[in-house]
Amino acid sequence: MPKYIVTIGLEVHAQLTTRSKMFCACPVEFGAEPNTHTCPTCLGLPGALPVLNEGAIERTLLTGMMLGCETPPVVKWDRKNYFYPDMPKNYQITQFDLPLCIGGGVPLYDLAYPKDAQKSIASPGKVVKLTRIHLEEDVAKSTHHDKFTTIDFNRAGTPLMEIVSEPDIDSAEEAFAYLGSLRQILIYGGVSDADMEKGNMRCDVNISVRPEGQKELGSKVELKNLNSMSAVRRAIKFETERQIDCLERGEKIIQSTRRWDDDRGETTLMRTKEDAHDYRYFPDPDLIPLRTAPLLERVRPQVPELPHEKRARFERDYGCSAYDAGVLASEKELALYYETAVAADPAVPAKKIANWVINDLLGQIKDSEGGISGCLVKPEALTALVGIVEAGKISNNQAKEVFAEMFAAGGSAAEIVKAKGFEQVSDTGALEAIVDQILAGNPDKVAEVRGGNEKAMNWFTGQAMKASQGKANPKMVTEIVRKKVLG
Repeated sequence: MPKYIVTIGLEVHAQLTTRSKMFCACPVEFGAEPNTHTCPTCLGLPGALPVLNEGAIERTLLTGMMLGCETPPVVKWDRKNYFYPDMPKNYQITQFDLPLCIGGGVPLYDLAYPKDAQKSIASPGKVVKLTRIHLEEDVAKSTHHDKFTTIDFNRAGTPLMEIVSEPDIDSAEEAFAYLGSLRQILIYGGVSDADMEKGNMRCDVNISVRPEGQKELGSKVELKNLNSMSAVRRAIKFETERQIDCLERGEKIIQSTRRWDDDRGETTLMRTKEDAHDYRYFPDPDLIPLRTAPLLERVRPQVPELPHEKRARFERDYGCSAYDAGVLASEKELALYYETAVAADPAVPAKKIANWVINDLLGQIKDSEGGISGCLVKPEALTALVGIVEAGKISNNQAKEVFAEMFAAGGSAAEIVKAKGFEQVSDTGALEAIVDQILAGNPDKVAEVRGGNEKAMNWFTGQAMKASQGKANPKMVTEIVRKKVLG
């Protein structure tokens, strides 16, 4: 049975975080009453003229810088002509041959892969090459009912960045990682919320299959109606199998556009695919070409530290493992929380704080609402708790109990420790009295330690903790036992 090569390219549409639309002053607002944010320009009424949104252009250039793209010295806007109810002008203002960004690439982060694929990544460290990033206006939102369709023009004209990859993705898992990594970068730069559930990041998949050994790519099939990263993964797997089955039966794959039905788990034919000439592109006569040099100089200082750069710094400066650094850098808010916690008290080991954030904080957040931003345990409060543990004032088990109360109701670690009576006895005289009593009553254990079994020393520490009802400082107890038994 012949083997087949799968080739995938993604077209990601990301709405930009601007307050107004691309070519008019109408506000951009998710969830507003339908058809309340419109004007003659975004409704395509005769005589209305477009005006460029400078903020949208800057955000697109910033995205290009984050992804290593080049920008032509002059860019322009074009009209893409097609007839559809969601485009009232019967053309879309977009960019054709002179887009804002060319080339570049998206690094695939290990933790962006599906969890069940993270231990078997085919190409670790892969960077998926980009073709271009261009800026255009979004179309209206169509909602299809049983017997009719409603259209909300609030979305029409929203600044939309289209990020087009090369056919450089080899599997559904890489496509998943590409979307996850790209989402991280867009959020780090503050250019897009990149929330697929709200529709401000959408994705079309181009996929082709060819027998192994054939150099020419197979016929391209475009997949639409993909509203989540998991749906993209499922759709690619189904379509790959469908195309292979067709080839096995000797059928020809026709270049087409197919819709993904997530409920049924299959793709269905929408239409045969148009080519670029079908859209009859031509320069928009209402918008003059734009020189990019001044805008690039303005945007360059805004380029943030990216997730992979932050991950490397966490390993280098804070002693985090590669995995821990990857988790902490995976979300912008989480990385900020961790760095704020570390800065709160340089005397508390950053590695210890990382352990508490990953093992305790994230575990609690996962089972609650509000995320890291709504967490009642502020970074400084977590650092204070870790500091108390490191000073040996409370045990790890007591600290877990304190943390649980902090997460549920807020408050400081010191106040909760005092209220629960967890303050450990660190008075040397009192601890020596407890140890002396235990040593005197257990001469056989003393002989065992002196005979070379130092592990038996932990038994004395445990007995001291019991005698003090858990309030003895275990580190101090161990030191006192060692001094009295071994000299």
